[in-house]
Amino acid sequence: MFHKIKNIVSLPEYKLSVQFAEGVTKLYDVKMLFEKFPAFHIFKEHPEVFHDAEVDVGGFGVVWNDNLDISCEELWKNGV
Repeated sequence: MFHKIKNIVSLPEYKLSVQFAEGVTKLYDVKMLFEKFPAFHIFKEHPEVFHDAEVDVGGFGVVWNDNLDISCEELWKNGV
């Protein structure tokens, strides 16, 4: 089941506040992806890019560019 994203807010220290369509809001720490996925190192090199996050069309994830995104399921499963 997909938990569609309604809205996001980028917060300090590489955290996202993610509001899902079902009314649940979760906090997701993007820093945990820095070691697993080298593409996320852009945030360490250019912290301002982190705040360019947007909900993708359809609400199935968060995107920064064509090469960098996080799925709604990842955000739901590992958000608190």
